Amino acid sequence: MSNWLYLTAEGLAGCDAGWPVGYWQAGGEYRVVTLAEAATFLSGQSVRVILPMEICSGLRSEPWPGRRKPTVQALAYAVEERLAEELDGLHLAVGAADKDSRYPLLAINKERFKAILALLRDSGLQVESVKVDADLLPDDQAYGVWWAGRWLVGGAIEARLALSPEDLEVLRPRLPDGLCWMGADRQADIAALLVAGHSRGLDLLQGEFRQVRARWPLGTLVLSALALFAVSWGFTLARAHYLESAAGQLYEQSVQRFQRLYPEQTRIVDLAAQLKALQGQTDQPGSQMGRLVQLIEQVIGGSSVEVQRIEYRAGSGWTLLLTAGSFTDLERLRERGQGSGLPIRLGSASKDRERVQAVLMLEEKNG
Repeated sequence: MSNWLYLTAEGLAGCDAGWPVGYWQAGGEYRVVTLAEAATFLSGQSVRVILPMEICSGLRSEPWPGRRKPTVQALAYAVEERLAEELDGLHLAVGAADKDSRYPLLAINKERFKAILALLRDSGLQVESVKVDADLLPDDQAYGVWWAGRWLVGGAIEARLALSPEDLEVLRPRLPDGLCWMGADRQADIAALLVAGHSRGLDLLQGEFRQVRARWPLGTLVLSALALFAVSWGFTLARAHYLESAAGQLYEQSVQRFQRLYPEQTRIVDLAAQLKALQGQTDQPGSQMGRLVQLIEQVIGGSSVEVQRIEYRAGSGWTLLLTAGSFTDLERLRERGQGSGLPIRLGSASKDRERVQAVLMLEEKNG
């Protein structure tokens, strides 16, 4: 929820911690306190500051030729004759052009504005924006409202004025007809008007007073970079260690599978080269390895049995230790073997708990 802080005209002369200010939140009650008191419950919070019109001059430029937006300096020179102070001592805030290409401006003494911002900052307040009360009246129609002990005139007219009751009587004949007058009995409605007009009001935090997001100190940036590098380096090391561990496990599994397929290969020097050489042998018709592959593909591959161990003995052939779910599975395996034409023979079978173990022998082919 936004915090609104209104600096009354009574405090302009002193410009200190005793400045009478008004404080409220959107839809909340308006409270009058000193700036020091407001700082106690707003310290460190973001506030939208509203200044009294008495501290500024509001004016509008003549129609500007061309579509390109003029610079602040160009507008300042264009309205210089209408300003009461020298340009070098003023800070100008410029708004968007109206339908007639006229630009609204607010002029404030530069040193005085600096002093107000310093006072707010030293009070522990974080200033989000600085706008002017008479400039916040909505532009849907012309308004004359009683606020903070004087009349504000603004809205859908060029004038931006703060007037005492006496001054208002003097200027009333020159004001347009049909102003929407709101008196002291409608303070809550007037506060709501100021809040509603905040989005279109000119923000004095422009140019050299524009808010810049705080930059990180160089030391913090260096430490952040080092921390990021350390985290990245640690992640790289951890990933490399994981990949090395996974590769080692995969190699061990490959060696175990190789030894099951080729039990006669008792010494492993280069696993890839040895496997490639042996696979080359299996391509030869009638080779012992080719017969094993044929057995696995044509007989065992289509069954529900599992191979636990494979051994080969020259002169005898291949011996496979199998496990099956039942003796029926083994009988089906025997029938598949007979149909394949391979010289296979089922050896002894025994039941261990829920599994049946058996020995399958593929006799070596003679000649």
